[in-house]
Amino acid sequence: MIGMSDGLTVPFALAAGLTGTAAATSTIVVIAGLAEIAAGSIAMGLGGYLAARTDRDHYQSEREREIRETVELPEVEAEEVADVFRGYGMAEEDIRPVVAAIRADRNRWVDFMMRFELGFEEPDPKRARNSAATIAVSYILGGLVPLAPYMLVRTLYDALAISVVVTMAALFVFGYVKGKLTGIHPLRGGLQTVVIGGLASGVAFGVARLIGQG
Repeated sequence: MIGMSDGLTVPFALAAGLTGTAAATSTIVVIAGLAEIAAGSIAMGLGGYLAARTDRDHYQSEREREIRETVELPEVEAEEVADVFRGYGMAEEDIRPVVAAIRADRNRWVDFMMRFELGFEEPDPKRARNSAATIAVSYILGGLVPLAPYMLVRTLYDALAISVVVTMAALFVFGYVKGKLTGIHPLRGGLQTVVIGGLASGVAFGVARLIGQG
């Protein structure tokens, strides 16, 4: 969702802004747009990769800390296990054998503490790679939508008009689907993305026109 959203919005604003300059041609818009898509997809993909790696590194560091504590402070850690079950209303006589069974296996003990004390789930080892690839590809696909009319139509302002229509439709569909997935009213989600994309491109076009005329 992040890659597609930015991919639709940023190249759209760039293309609209360049169209507003006096020296703009369809070729210049396409070249600049493709350069931005390439740079943006790499930056977004790398950001997704680093975010996922940070989550995994944090998980590993917390797990190592829990392992040390089960070795150095076993009774304290056992009491923390008991506290978890007390939170569910279990009686003390029922808690003791459960705690003994959990602490009998160190890996199981640490897994229990990671999940129920700290609230961590072990990250998928492939998550960083998959996140980077998904965000980068989504950014590229989204970025090609507003840029495609400039590749197919030679008249600059005709290309801009088609790009506006196509991109606004794509933004609405994207926002609609995003709304259904995230629990927001689909129409509201669609209109929000259209407003954001339209505002970004309108400001970029207006600034470019203003500077060009100056």
